[in-house]
Amino acid sequence: MPEILIPMPMHTQRLQQRGYNQALELARFFAAHFQLELDYKTLQRNRPTLLQAGLSAKERQKNVKNAFNINAHTHISRLSGIKHIALIDDVMTTGSTLNEAAKILKQSGIKRVDAWIIARA
Repeated sequence: MPEILIPMPMHTQRLQQRGYNQALELARFFAAHFQLELDYKTLQRNRPTLLQAGLSAKERQKNVKNAFNINAHTHISRLSGIKHIALIDDVMTTGSTLNEAAKILKQSGIKRVDAWIIARA
């Protein structure tokens, strides 16, 4: 079982347009159900990206390349000692977004990153 659940972050522009982050709402449910810690501040989407729908697999990879970072305020110390995290998202198509986010978390020292998704397109 993971130590922390991290919802897939949205860029602030997209969050303002939509009004909520569906991955965060799912993560809240899972955190309560499994009695796990929820962390929605450490992983950030640092730039707006195009919607992935309608993009080819190669375009999706390029679209999310370097789109995530670790929040400078929580920084690596927040993740210190954490070995297993689950990323939460609603839908996975090619996995490009989840892979890019997992890469950043692993660079921060996380040994295992699982993807918990609701649907696979």
